Amino acid sequence: MSDLEKRISDIPLERFRNFCIVAHVDHGKSTLSDRLLELTGTIAPGGNKQILDKLDVERERGITVKAQTCSMIYTHKGKDFLLHLVDTPGHVDFRAEVSRSYASCGGALLLIDASQGVQAQTVANFYLAFAQGLHLVPIINKIDLPSADPPRVLEQMKETFELDPPKAVLVSAKTGINVEAILPKVIELIPAPIGDPLKPLKLILVDSWYSNYKGVILLVRVFDGQIKSGDHITSFATGLRYIVGEVGIMYPHQTPQTILRAGQVGYIYFNPGMKRSQEAKVGDTFTTVGAEKLVQPLPGFEEPKAMVFVAAFPVDQSDYAHLEDSINQITLNDRSVTLQKESSEALGAGWRLGFLGTLHCSVFEDRLRQEHGASIIITPPTVPFKVIWKDGKEETVTNPAEFPDGGTAHAGIVELQEPYVSVTITLPQDYLGKVIELCEGNRGEQKELQFFTATQVILKYDLPLAHLVDDFFGKLKSLSKGYASLDYEEAAWRKSNIIKLQLLVNKEPVDAVARVVHYSQAERLGRQWVAKFKEHVDRQMFEVVIQAAAGRRVVARETIKPFRKDVLSKLHASDISRRRKLLEKQKEGRKKLRAVGNISVDQKAFQAFLAK
Repeated sequence: MSDLEKRISDIPLERFRNFCIVAHVDHGKSTLSDRLLELTGTIAPGGNKQILDKLDVERERGITVKAQTCSMIYTHKGKDFLLHLVDTPGHVDFRAEVSRSYASCGGALLLIDASQGVQAQTVANFYLAFAQGLHLVPIINKIDLPSADPPRVLEQMKETFELDPPKAVLVSAKTGINVEAILPKVIELIPAPIGDPLKPLKLILVDSWYSNYKGVILLVRVFDGQIKSGDHITSFATGLRYIVGEVGIMYPHQTPQTILRAGQVGYIYFNPGMKRSQEAKVGDTFTTVGAEKLVQPLPGFEEPKAMVFVAAFPVDQSDYAHLEDSINQITLNDRSVTLQKESSEALGAGWRLGFLGTLHCSVFEDRLRQEHGASIIITPPTVPFKVIWKDGKEETVTNPAEFPDGGTAHAGIVELQEPYVSVTITLPQDYLGKVIELCEGNRGEQKELQFFTATQVILKYDLPLAHLVDDFFGKLKSLSKGYASLDYEEAAWRKSNIIKLQLLVNKEPVDAVARVVHYSQAERLGRQWVAKFKEHVDRQMFEVVIQAAAGRRVVARETIKPFRKDVLSKLHASDISRRRKLLEKQKEGRKKLRAVGNISVDQKAFQAFLAK
């Protein structure tokens, strides 16, 4: 046994503390984690910054994307305490990571920036923690900034959360001022985890990631009993059995141990390894084989829902197989991405990806580029539609190119339907007017409006899915300065007046660019399309006409003038009839050219037009 392990085995359960750090984006969570790790001697002082942010994307953008964990030993009044820290993401897109981290913790440090004050995610995280009955330790960070105003922030905190100002710790994580006051507070205010090392094993799966050599590695929180390598354990969700290969703690990297006891958080992997990451269901309970009847499984977590959908295509079709591997590799570690195959006639085969938000989408794209060297074209997404024919047959159309041309005017069609979702938006009352305007502008139908506190409003709307996927979430965030949150569930299909909008170049439809839209939007979109497409098509020796057609009706048109020679340059003081004769002759020639001229639109023009 190593010295570290001897120290840990001497610490009883009542001297364990599990806590996480939650805050709004950029309030200094990862920096504070660094200071706490240095303070407890887990890492050497002055080393690498933000030790817990492991991905390149996280380092580059200075944000946390995945919750990271670490154990530390701290001596308080002559006794060793085993502390377990979880550094969580602050961005709303990764809210699910935060609620998962809460499950393995007994309390949280609520971090507030002394210059910014209470912000949207601070409020959201507070309510999440409050609902789970966690003990909160308020911490005011960045007091070294010239713009810091701690008294104002303490006042805000008291008003918003009813937390006592004397309980708060004022620190500066960057310079390290007063950081040593945090851990004694944690030990006083956050209760020890509840558990019994003598009962049958019960552990919950908090997170998992994939390693090429060991298979899927699980991050677990042990509630009862103990686990060591060689144990046979079974999952409640899948019923599969495994043999434990190694157990250990994150200190700050994977450090093997002989045993994990009740109350601890650590990692385990199996031998033979768990090969499919789909088997590792987050929130699943595991126990020893044979004890299934004695153990009650814990309630799981709710899986996050995709909010932003895009279609992704390889820039070069020959990269398709490589790109598919890369995407599957990333989704192994990020289960919140939803994946479906899609195809387009101009761009070839691709995927339809669902993300938690726009930041999540761009982080995914960065990871594809950095970790796998793959580049993709991302286009605005489409949703499925339903066509009901006269003979009673129903058909669901996912590719707009296959949608019948005439819309409802088509002879064989009884009605067209589009999917609706019921949306619940919670927001501060100041932004109510703007948000209602946004929903009405997106063809929403208001279902209910209620105040659940004096300032917070709950709005319920029925919205067409087509508008939700078209960055509704992003628009909502920017209107409400990030304070509004959105949840949705599928509602029914509804009859709708929808039509196929196409782009015609010299009367020929361009198959890649077709979208099914509501009749009321056809004109506005058509105008935008022709203006945008005109920028990407080169001038020719003949006239090029770009039109947008909704069904059979042309709604917008732009003309690209041909190159022409100046036929009048030789004439000086000539008669008007002489000029006219030359111009007429040129016009005839143009007509002939236009009759035979066939425009080929470059692949790059499509890529530029379709990119978001």
